[in-house]
Amino acid sequence: MLPVAVRVPVVSGAGCGPNDSVMLTHAFGFLGAALSMSIAWPQVYRSCVRRRTSGLSATACMLSVAMPLGWVTYGLLIGDRFQVVTNTVSTLTGLAILIALLVTRPALRAGRALLTSAGAAAGVLCALLGTAASAALPQVSGPRAAAMLGTVLAAVSFVSAVPQPLALLRDRTQDVSGLSPVRWTLAASACGSWLVYGLGVGQPAVWASALVGLVSALIVCGVLLVRRTGSRALATA
Repeated sequence: MLPVAVRVPVVSGAGCGPNDSVMLTHAFGFLGAALSMSIAWPQVYRSCVRRRTSGLSATACMLSVAMPLGWVTYGLLIGDRFQVVTNTVSTLTGLAILIALLVTRPALRAGRALLTSAGAAAGVLCALLGTAASAALPQVSGPRAAAMLGTVLAAVSFVSAVPQPLALLRDRTQDVSGLSPVRWTLAASACGSWLVYGLGVGQPAVWASALVGLVSALIVCGVLLVRRTGSRALATA
């Protein structure tokens, strides 16, 4: 995370004291953790059980494995159990979706396609390994290493939030049956909770990433809603 001098309080109402603010902030942390661990399961069911992956971005799926691994490392460095538990689950579910995508769409396993989709994820993993190695040095403390990693993850979150909505906006005729609307609705809710939590505990890396993720999830939800409404109107006509 980035060092800050003052932690931002979360105001729950008139007359709210410091303890109430802390409790409310951690309530949003628990809510964000619960939602984050639930996010991917609708997509896991659709992709792994029903084998429907149309509309999924390979780059986004690669990053959905690499980014949680980075946040697990970040959580370990600062001792944040919310980050460690939720992102461990997110890593496993992201890996399941990625495997389903590569199995059902052989073209994405071709050398050039694989290198293109894995490029950003490889960068995240390199930053993760570099930060973990620096934390082992005697002159670098865990929080300091976490600050460096948090900066990288917050920056990469801007990149990781782009592929999926961009893929939908660039090709408005593509099949989106492989995308789970429930998954993206949960993602928007989780990002909103992490946004409040990150502001409350003074972790800019967390709230900045959550803000970008919230915008990305809302765009995908909007596209899916428009497509679904249009399909129903066409069917009725």
